Amino acid sequence: MEAENILRLLLDLLGTFAFALNGAFTAARVARLDIVGVITLGMITALGGGIIRDVLLDDVPPATFRDWRYLAVAAGGALIAFIFHKYLGRLTGPIELLDAVGLSVFAVTGASKAMEFGLGPVQAIILGTITGVGGGTLRDALVGKIPSVMSEGLYAIPALLAASITVFALLADVYGLTAAIIAATVCWLVRVIGIYFKLNAPHPPGTKNSTAE
Repeated sequence: MEAENILRLLLDLLGTFAFALNGAFTAARVARLDIVGVITLGMITALGGGIIRDVLLDDVPPATFRDWRYLAVAAGGALIAFIFHKYLGRLTGPIELLDAVGLSVFAVTGASKAMEFGLGPVQAIILGTITGVGGGTLRDALVGKIPSVMSEGLYAIPALLAASITVFALLADVYGLTAAIIAATVCWLVRVIGIYFKLNAPHPPGTKNSTAE
């Protein structure tokens, strides 16, 4: 159990850093906010999913407020994006890849923690997905965008896949670093494929983005 907790912490911090960069970059480049806005949006993006997870699990106060490392990593990532956003502006692709990293690892940690707290497999998969998409959803809402989870078919679906693989690995008693990496990699690859090929789930017939004729 101790090894699983350490693994979850490391993955959580990785996702926190990736989402902090992404959220702060969005604030600086898209919303053109000042330093307070950039760091605030970066931290909300980084910490939002984990806070939602912990509140739903009644694990309060959330880990974010019990462990200084979450706040430090989130603030550090946001500050890096603020300082270097001029150069990061040339790296739109890598920034989207970072968002995919955050989505992947949070889906894994959300599902594994849900199982540890006694939720059933289906509920754990749902909570893992919510953990993955939560920060990005808050980010998009705060800058006035339709959240990616509602407009991009290959956003929630990859998170569902990662959470499902994590839950099945736990049920089979084979969960560990290898299983976590596999689950996160599957999510990341599906998300990246969706970004590269601009893939979405089907829309209602007759709508602008409909895949139907």
